[in-house]
Amino acid sequence: MVMAQTSKEEQQSKLNIKRHRRQIQYFTEDLGNGITLDMVAIPGGTFLMGSPETEEGHSNSESPQHQVTVKSFFMGKYQVTQAQWQAVAALAQVNTELKPNPSYFKGDDRPVERVSWDDAVEFCERLSQHTKRPYRLPSEAEWEYSCRARTTTPFHFGETITTDLANYHGKYTYGSGPKGKYVQETTPVGSFGVGNDFGLYDMHGNVWEWCADHWHSNYEDAPTDGSAWQDESNNDNYNDNNWRLLRGGCWDYNPVLCRSGSRLNYNPALRHYGNNMGFRVVCAQEWTP
Repeated sequence: MVMAQTSKEEQQSKLNIKRHRRQIQYFTEDLGNGITLDMVAIPGGTFLMGSPETEEGHSNSESPQHQVTVKSFFMGKYQVTQAQWQAVAALAQVNTELKPNPSYFKGDDRPVERVSWDDAVEFCERLSQHTKRPYRLPSEAEWEYSCRARTTTPFHFGETITTDLANYHGKYTYGSGPKGKYVQETTPVGSFGVGNDFGLYDMHGNVWEWCADHWHSNYEDAPTDGSAWQDESNNDNYNDNNWRLLRGGCWDYNPVLCRSGSRLNYNPALRHYGNNMGFRVVCAQEWTP
């Protein structure tokens, strides 16, 4: 890989890392025709993955809590938008075909949805081939680490959630939070204006986000190095060795499923016609502050 042959300082120079007003480092990927992809620098660190048994909505699948050490990487500032999807879907095919405009709720700045795990992987592979940088889906550990951004509360902005902060089914409540709006559709990425301390937006709600891992029913024997928990078996039945991970909740689910520690699973080959599954990308390139 070309990027591995250069020093970290040279890599950072080539990526044109910038700082915004919150002192977040990032670089912008040019996808052509005025379409860009902002990639935020996520610092490495150690965190407690999973949720405590005392947390409202806790599931056994979120146990046991365990320490994970994550290396630095870059993550998409927002969920992949329909404009970004269309730009990458127009690139040369690597393994599978991609529908140019699969989403139900149309809008260039809305997150792409109705995409399978396989579709998301193909997107990453085309993006990698085009940019010569290592793009992929985040591991589940990377996703939760990035979502929490050094917090331990159910949501990165605190103990509860409101529809002023995220897009979810607002007729349901969490903790002391009030009932709110239920917009019944996706919203443009970043439209709530609430980023976490790593500079990421919409980590709670809007659309579910695919992760690289196979589904496991709990964290017994889970890796502690931030890597994706992949299985070698290719069993076609519903079991731990086939289905993939989704994180973050979505516009038509209850707020309890939008928690930082909440987990869901789905068949990787299917496009969910609930119009609520998307993803964000990771660039697996280490960096130093």
